[in-house]
Amino acid sequence: MAGRRRASGTRVVVALCLLLVALVGCGGRPATDSARADVQSLLDRRAAAILDHDAAAYLRTGARDRFDHLRAVPLADWSYRLTGLRRTGDTALVEAELRYRVQGYDRAPVRAARTLSLGLDAEGHWYVESERPAKGAAEQLWDQGEVSVVRGDDSLVLGVGQPAARLRSYAVLADHAVPAVSQAWGTNWARHIVVLVPRSLTGMAGLLGAPESSYRGIAAVTTGETGAPADAPADRIILNPDAYGVLGDTGKKVVLTHETTHVATRTHTTPATPLWLSEGYADWIGYLGSGRSPSQAAPELRRAVSEGRAPRSLPSDADFGFAGDATGLAQAYEGGWMACRMIADRWGEVRLAEFYRAVGGHERRAGAVEGALQDVLGTSLEEFTGQWREYLRTQLG
Repeated sequence: MAGRRRASGTRVVVALCLLLVALVGCGGRPATDSARADVQSLLDRRAAAILDHDAAAYLRTGARDRFDHLRAVPLADWSYRLTGLRRTGDTALVEAELRYRVQGYDRAPVRAARTLSLGLDAEGHWYVESERPAKGAAEQLWDQGEVSVVRGDDSLVLGVGQPAARLRSYAVLADHAVPAVSQAWGTNWARHIVVLVPRSLTGMAGLLGAPESSYRGIAAVTTGETGAPADAPADRIILNPDAYGVLGDTGKKVVLTHETTHVATRTHTTPATPLWLSEGYADWIGYLGSGRSPSQAAPELRRAVSEGRAPRSLPSDADFGFAGDATGLAQAYEGGWMACRMIADRWGEVRLAEFYRAVGGHERRAGAVEGALQDVLGTSLEEFTGQWREYLRTQLG
């Protein structure tokens, strides 16, 4: 019995040794951990080379595909965090989270999912063959080409494939938009903006990670989280050069001021805020000082009112879908603008801003508008809607 017990114990020891051999590589370290450490070191060196503008150090990590594109971008931070590694012989596919900050604008890092293809050289060192956005992730502007930079007094304009004179003109417009928004909304926001100008609609769609059809005819959009804390990354205003470029001077000014309003109001724009209010308020500030009358700025609503088809209720969020009917989308924006214009006319501009903040201060959408209407304007949703419909008739009829 004793000999049989010793044999059993030997088999257990042998089995454990075989298991350890399978799990441990040379030097007694897990092979996967060693590879991950080597790859993370490679990514760290690549990031340091970008921040140091060190082309030679960057080349020692592999392909130079992004270095020249990034040279003009004022970066405060740039780093990679390895999140996945799949090795096949002398090649590997890496998933990483890129974190970067633009100097003077981002209070927290922008995060972007990236995929890198690696190779192994004759000395057993990893190098980068290529880097691209991860599947389903949006592109960064430098993925599309070399970035040109124009600094305004209150703005940073980054462009790809755009003439320097055009980017400078956009910086002038941005520098007009920032104080215009502050005058109406207040100064408790960053008071500077980042504007991205891709080469085309295709580039805009790439930056948004969306199909081109979703933004065809849309002059600009602003990206950022609703209700974002003050230390969030700066919002990006992304221009569609195909649509924005054909606007007149007034149109360009209105659009960029509209988008800047979204940047300023972001921390007070929450899931409780309906789109008729957030878009209407941005249009209201955008049109201030433009000299545009309601009939000029709301042609689709004017036509509907003149034909006896005035809307019976405030625009719903669904009415603002970019993929829907263009006429319906225009009426939704015009309806929101007219609602905010009416508040400013009847209750004053200060109350309009207070109403916006009060709606966003609610935890949920249900009851947010009703509560703010009662608390700030002393009216009900039914009364307000009736007043808005009458306002449309008197201003557009």
